[in-house]
Amino acid sequence: MAKLPLILRIVLIIQLALLLTFCGSPDKEGGKEEGIIEFDTKAVDDKHPLAGLAPSSATLKYNGDNFIMEMSTMGMFNTTIIGNLKTKTVAHTVKFMDIKQACVENEKDVELENKEYELKIEETKETKKIAGHKCFKVKVSMVANPAVTFDAWYTKELGLENSNALNPYFKVKGVLMDYRAKKMGMEMHFLAKSVKHIEVPESTFEIPASLKIVSKEEMKKFFDNLQ
Repeated sequence: MAKLPLILRIVLIIQLALLLTFCGSPDKEGGKEEGIIEFDTKAVDDKHPLAGLAPSSATLKYNGDNFIMEMSTMGMFNTTIIGNLKTKTVAHTVKFMDIKQACVENEKDVELENKEYELKIEETKETKKIAGHKCFKVKVSMVANPAVTFDAWYTKELGLENSNALNPYFKVKGVLMDYRAKKMGMEMHFLAKSVKHIEVPESTFEIPASLKIVSKEEMKKFFDNLQ
């Protein structure tokens, strides 16, 4: 078979390179227990003093024993919650104007905080799809006020059976996809809208060196002053 002319071979090589560029994904595929979940979010009580700072979306990145929930309001008020299931610690960071700080809660701190938002959880057989994943419904009520009830949903399809070990849903063996949570005095509702199984580097879960480490009391005072 005759060889193609040089100019034609060059054109074909360029076309192939462009095809690979546009068809390929910039994200590397992650492992079974690694990826990103995007949530729609809102304040449960729209009259809460901090409701105006509530983000409309949140991003959960996870990799095995590590997770980070990132939230931002208009790109100005940025908060994250970073958890490590091995060390049983949770860090809360804030970037707002000239404030750049973080507090780290140990296992005892986490247990006390969960006690303040203690939940009674009842499993059901009801299921539905959320963000393309089969989810199971649980009925939830507040231990301190049983009249307050709501439903939550979780999936077993992402592995991470112990993903809730550091939050009030520790009895739920799966990843929460539709639920409520309370942090620094405000209750939020989270509803998953997409899941990406991509690689999440270990460095994602590190507290930035530029942040000042403060006590939990000082962080709480900061949020109290915003109200």
